[in-house]
Amino acid sequence: MKAASGLLYFAVISVTLFIIDGFRAPDNRSVKGGTVEFTDANFQSKALNSGKLTVVDFWAEWCGPCRAVGPVVEDLAKEYNGKVNIGKLNVDENPNTCMKYNITSIPTILFIKNGKVVDRLIGAHPRKNLVKKIEQLK
Repeated sequence: MKAASGLLYFAVISVTLFIIDGFRAPDNRSVKGGTVEFTDANFQSKALNSGKLTVVDFWAEWCGPCRAVGPVVEDLAKEYNGKVNIGKLNVDENPNTCMKYNITSIPTILFIKNGKVVDRLIGAHPRKNLVKKIEQLK
């Protein structure tokens, strides 16, 4: 009976996470409007050379606090579309960028301006903190 309830719990959590995460693109990456998907391969061009303030959310699918921050980052990407470059980098899929920027805890949000990290927030922060930091730096 214990094994069956454990399996049911796992199934409920899996379905819930699928609903929260949204649909999957053919390459198995989340598709969310407005956010940029940063990778090891495109970080230089899309984050460092973007020409405007760039906000990068370092996250992982298994991270609870990341899941809390994710929708806020996605909303801010829509709100600041065209003014601020906002996106996400999956730490499990992109270890080189994580090592280069010393990402040891997630969620970590880097604020990059003119190719340099100008600030960082570690942990789950409320929307107002992110907005305040963006307005300060843009």
